[in-house]
Amino acid sequence: MKEGQVWETRPLEFWAKAKELRASWQASAGDEARVVGQGSTYSVDWAECFPALNVVEDNPGGSMIQAKDSPFARKCRLASEIRGWGREICGYTNNLWGSMFLGYEQDGRPFPLRQFVIPMGAECDQHTKRGQQCRDFSPVPQWMEDHCIYFGEDDPERDVPIIEHNDYCQLRQINDIERIFGQKFNDEKLSDMIKASEIIVEYARDIQVLIGTTKPAPLSAKDLYSVYTIGHLTKVDPQETVNFWKMVRDEVEWRAKNHIAALGTERFRWIEAHPPSWHFLKYYRYMEKYGAVCVGSQYLQQNCELLEYKPDGGIDRRAAPKYPADTPIKTREDAIRVMVGPDARTPRAWKSDEYIRRDSIVEFAKIMQADGALLPLWRSGVGCTLTRKEQAMRLRNELGLSVIYYEGSQPGDRTDLDELRFLDHLDTWMESLGFEKLED
Repeated sequence: MKEGQVWETRPLEFWAKAKELRASWQASAGDEARVVGQGSTYSVDWAECFPALNVVEDNPGGSMIQAKDSPFARKCRLASEIRGWGREICGYTNNLWGSMFLGYEQDGRPFPLRQFVIPMGAECDQHTKRGQQCRDFSPVPQWMEDHCIYFGEDDPERDVPIIEHNDYCQLRQINDIERIFGQKFNDEKLSDMIKASEIIVEYARDIQVLIGTTKPAPLSAKDLYSVYTIGHLTKVDPQETVNFWKMVRDEVEWRAKNHIAALGTERFRWIEAHPPSWHFLKYYRYMEKYGAVCVGSQYLQQNCELLEYKPDGGIDRRAAPKYPADTPIKTREDAIRVMVGPDARTPRAWKSDEYIRRDSIVEFAKIMQADGALLPLWRSGVGCTLTRKEQAMRLRNELGLSVIYYEGSQPGDRTDLDELRFLDHLDTWMESLGFEKLED
């Protein structure tokens, strides 16, 4: 046992299955016979319903370039920068654009030029720019992820035309791709994927409740980051995906009941707000030397927004507008309507922008029983940093949490992250709270 260890630890049994599913997705993604597009979150979902279509979203691709090969990632960003795209552009985007400009991927294979683009709706301030270079470089068709919203109280009359327009955008994209690329859309498979998604969300929420309500935490953020895209941005068979997340939920539930810890020396729980710098995941293990475990972030556990912290300290499902589980899905239009959802107020369906940007992190910290927070101040992808200082103030003033910041370019860009200074900050933070390293 490590010095100071009080909880039993065990390897994750679902790990082998996770690697198997990831490998199957990567094999299908490399199929040269497929049509490749750069797409949005919705198009990643329905693309699997075409027989030979791959939709690539920048976040996992750009982050993997930085995580696996920093020298190659720097070449990519330089190739993008010399064409006029500066470091204020999202690192994920610059990595993918640069790989396209260079003409090859990390492993030396030719870069798969996109044959169409569907930029994401602008949850982050640069999402709608993502398709521009792909479209202009080839050039190729472009559709927009036109997701109309409004803030404030629910207005059913206002909802109707907005929801109809959002549904129409998805239907138009599917119909046009059928016509242009000669592929037949599988409507039955879309229905299966929607049903599977509902089940997976429930498993994901169960996992989050178990992490938040159990000490020691049965799973850490670093563990979850390794698998959380399965069934979301990395698609595999819907039933296999359901089976996998049931396996994860069941194992986490067993670990929680039997006090099997993600970190055997846990004595401090901290949260984040957005993804880590992918090239420098070392800091998770570094914090473990102090007995400090990261239990999550709003980015990682977005389904926590569908959980509600009660005044008595309990955690419950938050009532959110959605179609009933038994809503009949008989046509493509029915399926798209259910997938997009019944509420037009925000991209996350039922929250105000004020809640997402400011209040949600306080509720998240309560749910996860956090003792502190480590918040990034990214210099690009500015939407990710909006209200960050106010979030820290509320965590301090309302919950009494200890909060520190670190600065960097963006999770996919290591350029401006001073790694040694970052670790020094972590030492100062922990020592100021009275913790000493259990190991070194």
